[in-house]
Amino acid sequence: MPKAFLRLATAVKRVGIQYTEDMGTTLPGYMDSTRVLGQNLKSSQPGFGYIFGYQPDTNWINRFGSKGLLSNDTLVSAMIQQRYNQRLNLTAQVSPFRDFNIDINLDKSFDKNYSELYKDTSWTDNVGLTRLNPYAAGSFNVSYIAFQTLFEKFDPNVISATFKQFEANRIILSRRLAGLNPNHTTATGGGQDADGYFKGYGRYSQDVVIPAFIAAYTKRDPFTVNLIKNSNPNLRANPFSGIIPKPNWTVTYNGLSRVSGMDKIFTNFTLRHGYHSTFSMNSFNTALLFTDPFRVGYPYFRDTLTGNFIPYFLIPNLTIQEAFDPLIAVDMTFTNQLSVSFEYRKSRQLSLSLIDYQLAENHSKEITFNFNWRRKGVPLIKKLPFMKGKMDNDVTIRIDFSLRDDATANSKLDQGTSFGTAGQKVIRIAPSIDYVINNRVSMKFYFEQNRNIPKISNAFPITNTRGGVQVRISLAQQ
Repeated sequence: MPKAFLRLATAVKRVGIQYTEDMGTTLPGYMDSTRVLGQNLKSSQPGFGYIFGYQPDTNWINRFGSKGLLSNDTLVSAMIQQRYNQRLNLTAQVSPFRDFNIDINLDKSFDKNYSELYKDTSWTDNVGLTRLNPYAAGSFNVSYIAFQTLFEKFDPNVISATFKQFEANRIILSRRLAGLNPNHTTATGGGQDADGYFKGYGRYSQDVVIPAFIAAYTKRDPFTVNLIKNSNPNLRANPFSGIIPKPNWTVTYNGLSRVSGMDKIFTNFTLRHGYHSTFSMNSFNTALLFTDPFRVGYPYFRDTLTGNFIPYFLIPNLTIQEAFDPLIAVDMTFTNQLSVSFEYRKSRQLSLSLIDYQLAENHSKEITFNFNWRRKGVPLIKKLPFMKGKMDNDVTIRIDFSLRDDATANSKLDQGTSFGTAGQKVIRIAPSIDYVINNRVSMKFYFEQNRNIPKISNAFPITNTRGGVQVRISLAQQ
């Protein structure tokens, strides 16, 4: 067995995989009976496949109806309902060497609901059972990685280089999609518009905008980025399967205090780092005007107003959230009971609207510093007239400081402007001194100030300050 494999197997401490699927179908107007386990043994209907979880597709329902097993009553108005829920969660802990742990997690969730009216329309067209108003809707969410552009310069009042790349990617995607869609020449006559975009795949086409956005903000090649599928062959089909879940992680190392020489200085020295991100589409739904007459998996019908092909699924909004939580954190405890910790966090949220083609981009960074020192036997107060016994005189000095900087910018495609819509700088400082006189009396001197400095003109700076002295006296008998 290769040594590399043995080292990897030794490093992996724990692996957990959870995968669930929940599916269901409701067929209203069923005309046969259910006697044993939901099955009519004489007619063998609805079939053991259906009873044990098979989810009917279009052909199965058509055959089922043609056998007279679904009601032909023209008053039937209940819709066929189908649901599908998929969940994937993978966790693992890897420890390449002592005191160094990497926790990995990967998540995916996909929900889809489908409904249609299956009704006898013989009284109007002499066709019989007909499928009417097919409609699907759902949501999609995966763990993701998008930090490739997180550290680029960000000014809420200046269009970012990444946003400009997003705009430039669209014409590449337009050409690529036009070449892949067999309906393009037939439906549009071929050719390009005055801006160089191929007809049917203009600058605001959903099929163009989404992969152009993903390619820009993850620094991927627009020629190879995965596209959104325009078909729905069955209930389990996921049009966003090209958006693959990616692992997030948390890293911890607390072995520095074991290093020779440092063990005389520190009782604990821990380093931490973590990254977590999600890509989500909170909702999507079928477009009623989508057509694919030749079953090629690409749209045929174009919007008469915009000239763009109408995709199978309409997506009003997509979001990428990511955070280094923290990017770097250090926790130190010295042998003289001094504790110091430092933490730096950085996060971003991208929310792209496919209704007004506007990107809301929020950036946040935060620095936190904590200082805690405890000292025994500091005789500031040696004796109190009403107290007997030995004075403990323990002093704990604590200083907490944090600085958070938030900014939100809105950029609209092809407008050439970006403007800040929200943002603030929050500064907090909170020093305090706890003085224990003895086991019954203690005092605390504290001060705290929070300053909120807004970045937009319609808000005002706010400063909250408080401070004081607290005296605690225990009257309980010892």
